[in-house]
Amino acid sequence: MQLEIVTPEEVILDQDVQSVSVPGIEGEFQILDNHAPIVSVLTQGIIKLDANTILPKAAENAFQKQKGKLCMKISGGVIEMNNNKVIVLTD
Repeated sequence: MQLEIVTPEEVILDQDVQSVSVPGIEGEFQILDNHAPIVSVLTQGIIKLDANTILPKAAENAFQKQKGKLCMKISGGVIEMNNNKVIVLTD
């Protein structure tokens, strides 16, 4: 599935991934390939990608490896999954 992580300043990531875990207001949840359409509010927490994800050079500084995952801290945002594309809007 295609994952796009966007801030007001830049597009941090735009590439295919196996899965993404995000901090929803009711707790962390994971989105996999071909997930049903969803729109959700995100809270402060960590976006997690599989450690096998190869990040482009421009995105490497936004993520840190922790416990076998690539992690990016966010203070909140919105996520939409539709037609096998995930868009995360965060600040």
